[in-house]
Amino acid sequence: MKRVLNPATVRKPFGHYNHGLVLPSQGELLVTSGQLGIRPDETIPDSIEEQAVICFEAVGAILEEAGMSFADVIRIAGFVTRREDFAPYMAVRDRYTLEPRPVSTLLIVTGFTRPEFKVEVEITAVKPAR
Repeated sequence: MKRVLNPATVRKPFGHYNHGLVLPSQGELLVTSGQLGIRPDETIPDSIEEQAVICFEAVGAILEEAGMSFADVIRIAGFVTRREDFAPYMAVRDRYTLEPRPVSTLLIVTGFTRPEFKVEVEITAVKPAR
């Protein structure tokens, strides 16, 4: 179904992701908006790890509503506000990703819409046609 691309002529991935994925051309495509570390009751935890969990749990709820799961995720884009947040973010991300690992991008940004937000996550998923 998914074919992993990690050419020997390209440095191996830094973490648990793949450089590329080839997918079937027919199926359903899901693209999410960026999910922030805010709970439905409007509370925002201070820790990057807790915020990242909220982001991935929100993504999981969107996937479920689409009839998909984390197994269907082909791309993750993560955004953090501090370099020291890379490791905690990636540890949370790795708890949610499944084999074959999706492609992944992680960027440091200067901030989000509110200063208390520390992380944002968006995904792309594909559910092959049956």
